[in-house]
Amino acid sequence: MEHFDAIVLGTGGVGSSAVLHLAERGLRVVGLDRFPGGHDRGSSHGETRIIRQAYFEHADYVPLLLSAYKLWSELEQLTNQTLFHQVGLLQIGPPDGEVIRGVQKAAELHGLNVETLSAEQIRQRYPAFTVPAGMCGVFEPKAGYLRVEQAVLAHLSAATSAGAELRTGVEVQSWRAVGSGVEVMTNCGTFAADKLIITAGAWASQLLADLNLKLQVLRKHLYWFGPTKPICHEDTGCPTFLYELPTGVFYGFPQRDALGMKVAEHSGGEVVTDPLKDPRNPDAADLARVQFFREQCLPGLGNEVRRQSVCFYTMSPDGNFIIDRHPEHRQVCFAAGLSGHGFKFTSVLGEILADLAIDGITKHPVDFLSLARFDRT
Repeated sequence: MEHFDAIVLGTGGVGSSAVLHLAERGLRVVGLDRFPGGHDRGSSHGETRIIRQAYFEHADYVPLLLSAYKLWSELEQLTNQTLFHQVGLLQIGPPDGEVIRGVQKAAELHGLNVETLSAEQIRQRYPAFTVPAGMCGVFEPKAGYLRVEQAVLAHLSAATSAGAELRTGVEVQSWRAVGSGVEVMTNCGTFAADKLIITAGAWASQLLADLNLKLQVLRKHLYWFGPTKPICHEDTGCPTFLYELPTGVFYGFPQRDALGMKVAEHSGGEVVTDPLKDPRNPDAADLARVQFFREQCLPGLGNEVRRQSVCFYTMSPDGNFIIDRHPEHRQVCFAAGLSGHGFKFTSVLGEILADLAIDGITKHPVDFLSLARFDRT
């Protein structure tokens, strides 16, 4: 039986970061995953993810984002890659809606640079977008997008350079606490360690079944449309975007290559019982909603679907992350329920999990994301 200082289960967005932070602190760490790095079977794929600071979901996320930005920059320098594209983010919705009010509140509380725009100002500055009647916008210049698979692979590459081991094709069957350590049973044998970090994404419910987290996995569809007019291209100043509409929340990215403009619905989604066996089939109703959004709000975008992909949201009961140590086995830490808005945080979540595993505490303000907020009976 191999013994490590720490084992990380799942090496996607959060797990790849955790492996790096543990290795950088001198631990002998192994990352176990059924699939190779940068795979398309979970949540950390699809080319791009929005990153932003003025967080409408909960202003308490902002300090974590400021740390995440710093760590993304450090990873770029470490790996000599560009992972973050600062193209800005335009968010459109009703003035009293969740998005506009939430962005303005977060910006005011934390002194962030966010500009409120009228419908006419948006039309003049960003002709790629139509503003529905009665709506306005907010623009965050320090926002943009991350290259998602590239970011995962950058974390993993830096981790192996720091001495971490990565094992793929490893199907985790179960784990158990053994004294002050753990054992992880897999199809490749049993691994032992002093510390265990669980970052299993859509499979978190299975590996943390004793905690009764009440997680729900949703299938989400991603689309790339074309052809596009120049107003939709990144090199003409088109930013990332998000709309809060009566029909749902939709988002997308400027075109950066021949594939087209990526557009998807953040709201909605179909419940998945087994993410491993899910066929990830196209959904006509989902496509119809996104096509209707495209027709109403993206005048420079054609209706041809040039590519379609599927990823999974693992939803917590309140839509916020769960980051904590296991209440019965303190040598076990986990991140779960990132609820479709977690990738931008993965650089700092890996650091937080390394803190919890090594020191039992973290300098980062994550009490609002603890397990204690839920009634798990």
